[in-house]
Parts: sequence; structure tokens; C-alpha cells
Amino acid sequence: MSKTIIVVGFGPGVSAAVAERFGAQGFSVALVARNEARLAAGVQALKAKGVAAAAFPADAGDPASIRGAIRKARTELGPVTVVHWNAYGGGEVGDLLTSDPAVVRGVFDVAVVGLLAAVQEALPDLKTAKDGAVLVTNGAFGETTPMMDEFAISLNAVGVALANAAKHKLAGLLAQRLKGEGVYVGEVMIAGVIKGTSWDNGQGIEASTVANSFWDLYQARGEVRARVS
Repeated sequence: MSKTIIVVGFGPGVSAAVAERFGAQGFSVALVARNEARLAAGVQALKAKGVAAAAFPADAGDPASIRGAIRKARTELGPVTVVHWNAYGGGEVGDLLTSDPAVVRGVFDVAVVGLLAAVQEALPDLKTAKDGAVLVTNGAFGETTPMMDEFAISLNAVGVALANAAKHKLAGLLAQRLKGEGVYVGEVMIAGVIKGTSWDNGQGIEASTVANSFWDLYQARGEVRARVS
């Protein structure tokens, strides 16, 4: 039976590496993001490696948009086996005391609302698949420690910290709720920057390392979380 992975928030780095890793294992790959040119390039790169892939433009913070993309992907590529949530949000919020509360509220559109909508839309397929899974990319700003809170404040990165913390909690809640349904939920917490991205300081983490961690979690279907540094 064919398997399809939906990669939401596609771009260079982790999501591209995950698409390649799962594609190499026989998965068809549905790429979802707002940037249509980036999606087209991603599809072309995957097809060049013999992976069945297609693009589905959508806004990860808009539940209707995400649900529509998943429905189209199901029709074109087949039932959904894995949802990989790699969508980024929160970067528009800087200083905690001067940011517009309405903008802060929008942080959760991608981190919580969009992710939940994607899971709900794909759930019938995930349950039927028997090896269905939800895989969540996250960052260490989501760790609720004084050190990480201080670091986020120092970088005016509270939006990302709030988004990551909310996503971290949601991943845990989904794991508990879905384990009885036979659907695995796994989260990889990245404590650092990915090599080749705009944040890379020359000591970044290989995106393939993160992709391999996702694959290992998916295969083992035991531990909910892994940390890569």
C-alpha cells in the first residue's frame, strides 16, 4: 500500500531533508507552504531523485487552507500516512512589553491552530494506516527553563519562544490522546541552528541529522521526544 507524507512549512533545511529521507523509503511527498516557487523547486528536486512529489500551496496559519491542501494531497497522492509539521511562526513578535497583543495572539495560529487542523483533517487516514504518525519540528526556545527564557528575552525572540512552548505542549497532548488510536506522535527539539540557513554561524546542525532523528522516532514509535544539538 502506498504511503504519503505531508510536509507542512516546506523550505530548505529540515523539511527538505525529511522529505528526502521519507521519500527514499518509498513515501510519496506532498509539499505544503505559501511560497509557490520554493514548492516547485522542491518537487523538482525530489522527482530528480525518483520520489513521487507534488506541491500544494497553503497558509499554515489558516485552518481552512491547510485542510484544503491535505484533501487535495490525499486525492492526488493517496491516503496520508504521516503529517510532518515544520511550519515556522512567531518571528514577527519582538520585545514582550512593546509588541501588539493582537500580533502575539497570532503566534498561535501556526503553532497550535494550524497544526491541530492538519491532524484533524488527516486523522481518518492516520488511523487507517496502522503506522500513521504526526511528526513535529520544534526548537529549544520551547523549553521552559530560566536559562532558555533569559536567552529568548535577550534576543527579542519571545514570539518564537511562545510558539515553540505551545507547540511542545500540544505535541505531548496529542501523543497522549492519539496513542489509543494507533497514531504515533513524535517531536524533535532542535537545540541550535541548521547548517546552511540564514542563522548558521558555521557550526550548524546538519538537516540530515534531524531527518534521521525523525525517521528513528517514526520507526521505533516509542519515545515521544528527541533532542538534537
